Amino acid sequence: MSIIENALRKANQQSVTDDKSQSVVDLKSAAKPVVQDEEVKNDKFVAEPVLSNDNKVLINWNKLISDGFIDNNDTKSQLAEEFRVIKRPLVNNIQGSEVNGISRPNLILICSSLPGEGKTFVSINLALSIANEMDKKVLLIDADVEKPSISKQLGIKQSPGLIEYLENESISFSDILLKTDLANLTVIPAGKRHKYSTELLSSQRMYLFADEVSRRYRDRVVIFDSPPLLVATQAQILAELVGQVVLVIAAEETPQNVVNESVAKLANCDVVMTLLNKTKKELDLYGYGYGYGKYGHS
Repeated sequence: MSIIENALRKANQQSVTDDKSQSVVDLKSAAKPVVQDEEVKNDKFVAEPVLSNDNKVLINWNKLISDGFIDNNDTKSQLAEEFRVIKRPLVNNIQGSEVNGISRPNLILICSSLPGEGKTFVSINLALSIANEMDKKVLLIDADVEKPSISKQLGIKQSPGLIEYLENESISFSDILLKTDLANLTVIPAGKRHKYSTELLSSQRMYLFADEVSRRYRDRVVIFDSPPLLVATQAQILAELVGQVVLVIAAEETPQNVVNESVAKLANCDVVMTLLNKTKKELDLYGYGYGYGKYGHS
């Protein structure tokens, strides 16, 4: 019996040892995601930034309406309906990006060939329209750092923006983010004038910013109002960071060869859509005053 008892005792001891070894393995594998979670927690892009009252602004709606922009109190206006159609293919590309293979589809660049074609008008109206979607948040960035106009048009006072963020690593994302009184719309101003603005926009910090804001905030549509393509090199730099581009063309103003030159500069972009602005001709579909099409998107 003593032999049997000794054997049982050894078996029990071995079982305890195996259980302890198994526990160590489980704890190690359980600890692994905890480390990842800590890394994520320390990333300023992970959680929606908590903004102070200093970062909250009121849009000058009266100015917007008087300047011909979308009136949020008149959701059935012709302009509101037009931008519902304009935004739909862009939103669809975001939702179907895994199927169509578009990289960073939630980053949208609004540009034109030349000044005065209406890109800022389109940028703001598109942002307002998408912000009214039930499940979408919009970040409108004034990336026309040479001639910024988003803040002026919205009635926002001068504040640190994209240039300060790119220039100074001690400035965080939340420092330049302005929450508006439209629930799903936030704005990043252009910031101060800088003699090396082109170099800042082409910097690694700008690339990481675009990558993070696209990857971390899947429900956020980021709209960049850029400089004209044929006036400043910054627009082409920004076009390489986004998944979708809307090229605004002034009807009966912009020469065909100028449009062709702009399209050529955007040849490497995943999606390029064109929007004909300022046309006086009425189209059959809801009386739209613009045309809409695609270039180079298979």
